[in-house]
Amino acid sequence: MISHDLYTAAQVRRIDQQVIAQQSVAGYTLMQRAATSAFALLQKRWPAVRSVVVLCGSGNNGGDGYLLALLAHQAGLQVDVLAFGTAKSASDAARAHSVFRDGGGTIISSHENTLLPQADVYVDALFGTGLTRPLSGIAAVLVTQLNASDSPVLSLDIPSGVNADTGGAQGVAVQADVTLSLIAHKRGLFTSDALDFRGELLLDTLDASATAYANETADACLLDRHELDTWLAPRKKNVHKGSFGHVLAIGGDHGMAGAIRLAAEAALRCGAGLVSVATRGGHVPALNAARPELMAQGVEDAQALEHLLPRISTLALGPGLGQCAWGHALWHTALDVGKSQVVDADALNMLALQPRQFSTPTVLTPHPTEAARLLEVTTAEIQSDRFSAARKLAKKFNAVIVLKGAGSLVCAPDGQVRICPWGNPGMAVAGMGDVLTGVIAALLAQGIPAWPAAQLGVALHALAGDAAAKQGQRGLLASDLFPHLRLLANGVKTNG
Repeated sequence: MISHDLYTAAQVRRIDQQVIAQQSVAGYTLMQRAATSAFALLQKRWPAVRSVVVLCGSGNNGGDGYLLALLAHQAGLQVDVLAFGTAKSASDAARAHSVFRDGGGTIISSHENTLLPQADVYVDALFGTGLTRPLSGIAAVLVTQLNASDSPVLSLDIPSGVNADTGGAQGVAVQADVTLSLIAHKRGLFTSDALDFRGELLLDTLDASATAYANETADACLLDRHELDTWLAPRKKNVHKGSFGHVLAIGGDHGMAGAIRLAAEAALRCGAGLVSVATRGGHVPALNAARPELMAQGVEDAQALEHLLPRISTLALGPGLGQCAWGHALWHTALDVGKSQVVDADALNMLALQPRQFSTPTVLTPHPTEAARLLEVTTAEIQSDRFSAARKLAKKFNAVIVLKGAGSLVCAPDGQVRICPWGNPGMAVAGMGDVLTGVIAALLAQGIPAWPAAQLGVALHALAGDAAAKQGQRGLLASDLFPHLRLLANGVKTNG
């Protein structure tokens, strides 16, 4: 395993069993390692701590908590354990419960009227990765009290209430300041609601050997910036503008010229040699005045578009396209030309009504609502399992999918998934998707295949957003990314 590898909860349980079997390590020993690691982290992060309350469930996650509480008690801290449920007899968790109790620890059994004791630090060891249902009853009451406290929270393995596979939080969930992931990273912690609950995320493999991971192919991986940098090779000296591709950005119906302008300029900023724009004739003067490097063409029907298609290499289709007869005619003509392409916005809405499988390199970039239309489900269903949704889309359309959102997913037709660990809430603003379309189109035009182009494009876009957000997330504009995109596309580190 490498730190970029992400696994499902079931995979992590199997890896855990491999550690026990291959390395002759008892489950209780792994529990001790987890507790030791977590307590060391607690002391390092909050060195002035004098009192700790540990919320322990009945499973192995609770067992980790009991042993951490024992270490804190032995270190002279004031420790209370709030117990939720009873561990199965003869289990490692039951043994940990007994060891803490026999070591002089204080255990409070929780009930409906239990008040959370005051503490400098709280430890969430209620539920591990096996929880797939919303928190309810006493557990929900405890977590609500925990989240209302001003004291920091350390979650063991995963914040209780967050789904380890999907990242969803149905109802109340622990708002952690730090989460210590054990054995391996869980894929759900990198997308969806988990990003609002996990706090800082750290990993301890508990000394698991590489062989323990050998039988488990990572379900997903984080984008690796070092790998991404290798896909943008330095340019040769003996080149010309035609060496770097010709993007045709199609869109900008009445009142939506800004969308196609953003996509087209993003393509220029990321290295496309030429960028043409096919848009409504009334938009051409403004585009020429604002960005003369763009070759803006007034295109009022499909026949006019056909004259532009033979000389271009890549399409950026959809920003501001609209869904009236004009946009529909251009959509049909563009998709039938057989060029590499990025399909976004209204072009995706048309695709939902007239699905097709693509035979040319194609990247679709839906947000969750567009993805829901493409799969004929609800947005809530998309968000309930973004991994499954991305894989279904990639298979249905034979295209690379960028499922946008918190923790954007990039999925290949064969089911490979990469997650973007960058980006920020300031990017939730009109025009950001149009910029992403242009970025990926530029990379396709420069000869990068669809799968790496989508990954690199998502990374450049998110890192540029992080760099631009250094001046504040509120008020961030899509066009604020342009200077940072240029630097990043040239390999300049922005520390975004």
